[in-house]
Amino acid sequence: MIMESKSYSYILIFFLHIFLAHFLIHTTANIPAIIVFGDSSVDAGNNNHVPTIARSNFGPYGRDFAGGRPTGRFCNGRIATDFISEGVGLRPVVPAYLDPAYNMSDFSVGVTFASAGTGYDNATSDVLGVIPMWKELEYYKEYRSRLREHVGDFRALSTLVNALYVVSMGTNDFLENYYSTFSQRRMQYTVDEYEDFLIRLARNFVVEIHSLGAHKISLGGLPPMGCMPLERTQNIANGNECMETYNVVAESFNQKLEAMVGELNRDIPGLQLVFSNPYYVLRQIVDNPASYGFEVSERACCATGRFEMGFTCDERNPMTCRDANKYVFWDAFHPSEQTNRIVAQHLLNTSLHKFLIT
Repeated sequence: MIMESKSYSYILIFFLHIFLAHFLIHTTANIPAIIVFGDSSVDAGNNNHVPTIARSNFGPYGRDFAGGRPTGRFCNGRIATDFISEGVGLRPVVPAYLDPAYNMSDFSVGVTFASAGTGYDNATSDVLGVIPMWKELEYYKEYRSRLREHVGDFRALSTLVNALYVVSMGTNDFLENYYSTFSQRRMQYTVDEYEDFLIRLARNFVVEIHSLGAHKISLGGLPPMGCMPLERTQNIANGNECMETYNVVAESFNQKLEAMVGELNRDIPGLQLVFSNPYYVLRQIVDNPASYGFEVSERACCATGRFEMGFTCDERNPMTCRDANKYVFWDAFHPSEQTNRIVAQHLLNTSLHKFLIT
């Protein structure tokens, strides 16, 4: 009888939480927090606390950030999620969960679990020894418990069901893993099969975070990764133009992601999943930089701008540009702050707009 009573109580609590989540998400119009998962595109410094070479906690990274300090963002200043946070009425930066300079008061309105160099595939995070996707999820579970302790059960539930969740990864799965010199994945899968493998992992990830409270989720697509200066450097035979074979893969993968988003929205009641595609706006910027106020798109600001990223982007190199706002790319792999600003505004005006309507 005691066991039956406990089971009944657990079931009652479970359905009460479902009811509260449904009630809260339909009665609260604002976004109380932004919660981020992903790679270097959205890492604000978690890798500073991981034994990896995939770090950017030194100059000239961060030279245009507040105070001119390197934070671990792979940029001269702020990244896209910082601008998105500001755009939805929250703080102008989203702090890294592992950064001891911040506490739960900060994390209660914005936090990123992202790790530069990671991907959907666990084998991708192994390449540089960074935080795998499953570990980001474990940090989120820990965060949920800490949030309840910090603000109480009801307010924590309200924050979790109304927060904007941003997921941005996938580029490393292809460039650092599948297309690497000694890739095991390329021996296991054709590129089409590998895309499908990643889609399954992305789907499982979305389903998992939804089961843990996420309702408003932005799933990011791949950029035109063949137009990164790092890839253009290797395309000598075609005059260092964009490597279109990689861009074709990015477009194909994005189409599959978008289709998966539609399927999940049909299959899961209450889910508000959107596909945030940076591909076309970034391609337009690369192809027509002057239209967006840029002067250079084929190489990056940092040093020669061809191959530098991480420790090869060094403040002692006199070749680093003076004004990063003139460059589409900051280093050979990552956009400049100004590009991040434009992409974030594009996403706020398109895929994320539904979350801003009151």
